[in-house]
Amino acid sequence: QVQLVESGGGLVQAGGSLRLSCAASGRTISNYAMGWFRQAPGKERELLAAISRGGGSTYFPNSPDSVKGRFTISRDNAKNTMYLQMNSLKPEDTAVYYCNADRILTSYWGQGTQVTVSS
Repeated sequence: QVQLVESGGGLVQAGGSLRLSCAASGRTISNYAMGWFRQAPGKERELLAAISRGGGSTYFPNSPDSVKGRFTISRDNAKNTMYLQMNSLKPEDTAVYYCNADRILTSYWGQGTQVTVSS
């Protein structure tokens, strides 16, 4: 079992920055590909960014074009933590942000952290 806890969300003005953290416990995350998702009210959960087990590869599959260039995903396996640096935040970034750890036939989710961007 892997327990994931997101933190770092909050209320920020448009143009501001936040850094989300996803702290894992139970098992080392080095065996898991990981990703950040978000879900806005009334919308489906969407994948924002993913990162390989070693952190050497990152990608933004299915992300809105507006996310690329503003968000950076990273991980520190020694700290068992993944991060999402979000810059130049926009009101449309308002959502609950979730982290995910994924391996063949196994997937874990955090409880989510709220990000609210005011205009």
